[in-house]
Amino acid sequence: MIADMLGCTVPGGKRVVTHQTDTQRVVTRPAAGAQHRQGVRPVPKTLEREAELCVTQLALDAVIGRSATDTASPAEHRGGLLAFTGPAGGGKTTLLNEVRRRAAERECTGLFAKGVEQEQSLAFHVVRQLLQPLLASYSESERREVLGDWYGIVGPCVGLCPPATEGAPPDPQGVRDGLDWVVTHVAVQRGPLILVVDDLHWADAESVAWLASFARRVEELPVLMVVAYRPDELGEVAGVFTDMVERIRVHPLDLAPLSPSAVADLMREGLAAEADDGFCQEAWLVTGGNPFETVELVAKVRDRRLDPVRENADALRNLAAETWRGGLVDRLKELGTVAMRLSWAVAVLGSEATPCLAAPLAALGQAEFTDAADVLRTERILTYGPTLEFVHPLIATAIYRAIPPATRVALHGKAAWELVEQGHGPAVAARHLLETQPEGDTWAAEQLRDAAQEYVRRGAPEAARRCLSRALCEPPPAPLRATVLYELGSPALMQDPAATVNHLQAALDEPDLPPTLRQSIVIRLMRALAYCDRLSEASHVAIGEGATATDSRVRLRMFMEHFMVAGVTSTSQEAPVLSRRLTQLTGRLTGRSQTERYLFGLRAWDAMVRGEPVATALSYAERALGPEGMNWTDDEWGFEVPSLVALTFLYCDRPDRAEELYASAIAEYECQGWRGVHLALGYSLLGYIRFWKGQLTDAEDFVRAGLQLADRLGPGGTHAQWYALGGLIEILMARGETAAAQELAASRRFGKPFPSVVTLPDAQTVHGELLLARGMEKEAAEELTEVGHRLDLRGMRNPAWCPWLPHLALASRTTDAARALELAQDALLRAERFGTATAVGRALRVLARVTEGPEAIALLRRAVPVLETAPSSYELASALVELGTALRRAGRLAEAAGPLHRGVDLAGRCGAGGVAAQARDELVAAGLRPRRLDVAPPQTP
Repeated sequence: MIADMLGCTVPGGKRVVTHQTDTQRVVTRPAAGAQHRQGVRPVPKTLEREAELCVTQLALDAVIGRSATDTASPAEHRGGLLAFTGPAGGGKTTLLNEVRRRAAERECTGLFAKGVEQEQSLAFHVVRQLLQPLLASYSESERREVLGDWYGIVGPCVGLCPPATEGAPPDPQGVRDGLDWVVTHVAVQRGPLILVVDDLHWADAESVAWLASFARRVEELPVLMVVAYRPDELGEVAGVFTDMVERIRVHPLDLAPLSPSAVADLMREGLAAEADDGFCQEAWLVTGGNPFETVELVAKVRDRRLDPVRENADALRNLAAETWRGGLVDRLKELGTVAMRLSWAVAVLGSEATPCLAAPLAALGQAEFTDAADVLRTERILTYGPTLEFVHPLIATAIYRAIPPATRVALHGKAAWELVEQGHGPAVAARHLLETQPEGDTWAAEQLRDAAQEYVRRGAPEAARRCLSRALCEPPPAPLRATVLYELGSPALMQDPAATVNHLQAALDEPDLPPTLRQSIVIRLMRALAYCDRLSEASHVAIGEGATATDSRVRLRMFMEHFMVAGVTSTSQEAPVLSRRLTQLTGRLTGRSQTERYLFGLRAWDAMVRGEPVATALSYAERALGPEGMNWTDDEWGFEVPSLVALTFLYCDRPDRAEELYASAIAEYECQGWRGVHLALGYSLLGYIRFWKGQLTDAEDFVRAGLQLADRLGPGGTHAQWYALGGLIEILMARGETAAAQELAASRRFGKPFPSVVTLPDAQTVHGELLLARGMEKEAAEELTEVGHRLDLRGMRNPAWCPWLPHLALASRTTDAARALELAQDALLRAERFGTATAVGRALRVLARVTEGPEAIALLRRAVPVLETAPSSYELASALVELGTALRRAGRLAEAAGPLHRGVDLAGRCGAGGVAAQARDELVAAGLRPRRLDVAPPQTP
C-alpha cells in the first residue's frame, strides 16, 4: 500500500509511517494577510502535517502514474488506501480537503462523501453522496452507457432511478458488484479516481460493506481511497472497514494535537497581533491542541476584541467553552428561541436541511427564518452558503443531543411527515420514524413498510428489516400486522433464522388471513424451519395445512413444498413414503399448472436418485420444463426445483442439456443482481458439469470461481462452500493431484460434521473417496458404509448420483475380497437398472479392479465400448488405460499398446494428469515409446 513508500515494518507485520519531527503536527491557519470579517471563517491551510502530506503526495503520484524518482518518466498507475484517524476536531477534514485540492490540480476525478451521525440508518447514504453528483452530470444516454447492464441495479441505490417493481430484487452482493463495476469503469475511462470519505465512523452499514470490499481491489486500479474517522467512536458498522484495513496490513495515520508553538502561531497570525507567550500557552491548555477548537478560539478572541495579553488569559477558558457542548447550548439560549428552534430543525434534518424543510419544521415564517439563519451564521454555528450546514460535526452533535428528548421525538415525527408531503419518499422519512416512539399510528406503519419494500428493491435487506421491526412495534392494525410479520420472514431478511420462524408463526396465528397470504406464510415458514434443521416441524406444518385445505390446488402445493423439504435433506426418514405418494400423484397430473410442472421436476429428480430407468427420469424432466422452461429467480417458487431438473439431466448422461440450463440460470442471476449464494452455486455446479464431460481444466476453473464467490459471503456462503469444496476435491483427485486435494480438505476442515442437506457431490462420499486415494482403506470403508446406511434407508440407490457403493468395494478389496466383489456386482446391477453409459461403464471398471485374471480384462473390454457412448472423455481415458495396464501385466504387449496410446492422448486432452502419467509408465514398462501428447484445443467456457 501507499504507506510503504514512507513506512517501515514493525514486529507483528504492521506498516507504520515515520514522522519527520515531533513538532510537525496538524494545524489550520488563515492565509497570510487575509482580511477577517465577523461571521466569515477564513480559508484554512494545512500546517504541521508534512509527513502526512508527503504520503499523500506519493499516493497521488502513484495513482496518476508519475515516477517517484523521475517525474518526467511515466510509471504504472497504482492505487492505494490512506486512512487518517484522530479525535473530533483533530484536523481530519482539513487534511482531506487538501487531498482533494491536490487531486484536482492533477486533474483526477474526485468523489467525496461524509458520514452523518443521525443518518446512519439511511442505506447507501455515503455511496449516494459519492456517485450521485458525478452520474447526475451525465446525460441519460451517457449514464446508461456508464452503468451498462448494471443500470437497474446500481441506479436505485444511488438515487438515479426508482427501483423496479417487477422481477426479483438484487441481493447485497449484486449491488456491491455493480458499484465495483461502475467505479472501475469511471476510473478507467476518466483517468485516476480519488474516493474521499470523511467521518467514516458515521457511515451507513451498506456503504461501509461496499467500501470494505472495494478497498481490497484499489491497488489493482487507478483509484486512491482516502478515509478519515474517529477511532474512539467506531461502532460495529464502521468496524467492518477498520477490520479489513487491519487484515490488508495498512496502518492508519493518526493525527496528533497541535504543539504549543503551533497554537501560538495561530493566535498571532489570526489576531494580526503579537500575543503574549502566557496568553498563547493558556490557549494551548484550554484547547488541548485541538485544531478546530483553536481556530474557533482565535475567532472568538478577535470578535470580542480581547487583547492577547497574559492578564486576559483567564478569559480564554470561558470563550473555549462556547465552541460546543454545554457552552454552545448556553450560547444558543442567549440567541433566542427562534434561532434555537432553527438550529434544532437543522440538527434533526441533517443533510436534508433545506430552507423549505427547515422553516416549517421550526415553525418559522420566511422573515423569521431568514433572520435566524443570519444570526446562526454570524455566530459561526451555520456555514455561509445556500445550504443549512453546521460549521463542524461537533456542533451538530452537541445541538442534537441538547434537544429535550420529547421535543426531539416530535421533531423527527414532523420531519417524516414533511418529507413525505414534499415527495422525498418513504425511505427518507423512515430514517426519522425510526427515532419516534410507537403510538399505534397506521400512517407511520404503512410508511415504514413501504420504506422496507423500497430497501429490499435496492438490495438493502438489513435496512428493510429495521423498518419492518419498527413497524411491528407501532403496532399496525390487525390486517397489516400479518403482512408485516410475513415480510419480516422474507428469505432476504433472514438474519436470525429462529427469529424469522417466530415472525412467521405469529403471522400464521393472525385471525382471518386471506387464503393467498396464508399459503405464502406457510410455504415461507416451512422453508425457514428447514433452514433451522427443524424438519419434523416443517413436515408437521405442511401436513396440517394440507389436511385442512379445502382447495385441491392448495393441497397440491403443500405436498410439493413438503416433498421439497424432505427431498433436499440427506437424513429425512419420510422420503420413501413421500416418494411413493409422488409417483402415484404425478401419474395422474397433466402439467397444466406451475405446481404440477414443479411436481414433475421433483418426480424426475426422485426417479433419478432412486435409480429408476433413465427414460423415466428424463421424461419427467422434459415435462417439468415444458415449452416455456423455468424461472430461476422467482422468490415465490425458488430456484431449487429448476436446479434439480438441470442436475437430473446431468446424471442421466445429458450434460449438454444441464449446461444449457445452468448457463441460462447464471445469466438470469447476473441480470437480476443475484450474485450471492445463487451465483456461487451456479458456477460450482457448472464446473461439476464440465467435470462430468471430462473437461477437467475448465471444471477446476469454474468450481474455484464458485468457491471464491462463496467465500466472500462469509457465514452466509457456507452451504455453497460445501458444494464447491466437494466438487473441487473430486476434480483434483481425477487430475491426479491427491496431495493438493488433501491439503485443501485439511485447510478447509472438510469432514465431519457434514451438512444435513443434500450436497452435490455428496460431501461424505467425497471425503471417503479422498481417504481411499490416500491409502486409508479402513477409514474410507467406515465413512462410505455410513453413507450407504443413510442413503439406502431413503431408497436413494443410484450409483451414478452417489458412487459410495463402488468406492466401498475398492476400499474393501484388500481386507475382504469376497465382500468387495459382492459390493461391486451390486453396484453394476444398480447401474444397469438405471441404464446410463456412464453409470454402467464406471461399475464395470470397478468390478474389473476387484476381479482377478482374464475376467478383469473381459470386464474392461465391455467397459470401453460402453464408455465410448458416454459423454465423459475422462471416464473413457481411465477405462482405456486400465485395459492397457491389465493387458500389459498379462504379457499381451501388442494388445496393450493401442489402449495405452489412445488413453494417454485422451487423458492429456481432458487434463487428467494422473491417468496420463499412469499410461506413460505402463508404456515404458512395456518397452513402448509414449507418443507426444496431442495438444488439447481450447475448451469453450
